[in-house]
Amino acid sequence: MRIVLFCENKYAVDILLPIYQEAVKSETNHILWYVHLPKIPVFPLDGKVVYTYSMQEVYDFSPEAIFVPGNIVPYYLPGVKIQVFHGYAAEKKDHWAIRRYFDTYFTQGPFFTKKFKELAAEYKDFEVVETGWPKQDWIKNHWHDFDREREELLKLHGKSQIVLYAPTFSPSLTSLPALKEALLHLVKMRDVVLLLKLHPLTKKEWVDEYKQLAEQEEHIIWEDGFNVTKYQLMSDVMISDTSSTVYEFLLLGRPVITYRTIAKDIYWTDITDTSQLTDAFESVQHDENAIAKRRWVVDNYDPYLDGNVARRMLEAAEDYIRRHGVPRERKLNLWRKYTSIKTFGRIKK
Repeated sequence: MRIVLFCENKYAVDILLPIYQEAVKSETNHILWYVHLPKIPVFPLDGKVVYTYSMQEVYDFSPEAIFVPGNIVPYYLPGVKIQVFHGYAAEKKDHWAIRRYFDTYFTQGPFFTKKFKELAAEYKDFEVVETGWPKQDWIKNHWHDFDREREELLKLHGKSQIVLYAPTFSPSLTSLPALKEALLHLVKMRDVVLLLKLHPLTKKEWVDEYKQLAEQEEHIIWEDGFNVTKYQLMSDVMISDTSSTVYEFLLLGRPVITYRTIAKDIYWTDITDTSQLTDAFESVQHDENAIAKRRWVVDNYDPYLDGNVARRMLEAAEDYIRRHGVPRERKLNLWRKYTSIKTFGRIKK
């Protein structure tokens, strides 16, 4: 197949990388990465893969399959347009929004499949295939890659555990304005190193504030790497809010604390007052009820931890094309077409 891996936002890179790594195993696949320059001025895989900033070049490549972790893909591109999702945050309304850009949705697990199949029956213009989430392949293959770095970090700081703070960027949902002093208190009162990994879209004023916190406190570390999963694999406990990283960490079988999450169904420990953070850190690691809830998340949100998600996705894309052929473009209303063109520009056909 001619495959496009569509990166509108930086977080898309490590979601799509396992698909690339599986696709290049076959000489019959030709792969082009699209990188959206306004949001990704520095592409982490520069020099390692074939990519373009040009939507015209993507069109001229004439893709047969386009894998998209974001919410939008230009309707005028040829190829089956595949939604592979950017996380597990089902409580966010836009997770279930059907914008009519996609021919098929590759879902992570039974919880998501059930709802999207109901939506498919309603809209009647897309399919749903349960494959798992591709980032889980990377996790399986790199589970122990950072063990030495973790141990060296703990030894350097003379601590026994690593805590990751990975909040959302959304101003209405983020815990960033509230938790700074509580995080500092946690570091001073417990035997931990705290890693700060903020979302790439976080407001600059919050980035600057937390960078300064890391500079002032020796056991708080600012992390700039684009792949949050590395820091998840290094950490014992994660602190967040209403972020899809919560589910990613739960799928590792590890405890999470959130601050005032908007999730209706909570499978972790949520605190509503910053003063609760330090005590929650102790209880969340040993509570049997919390452990059982984490197991439920694995079974229902994404049980496909076998390292074969990308292979299933490629096979499902090929199956779609066998049954339907290669779509030339999506039929959309004028508003959706306008949004597509406004975001990604026009091309010459």
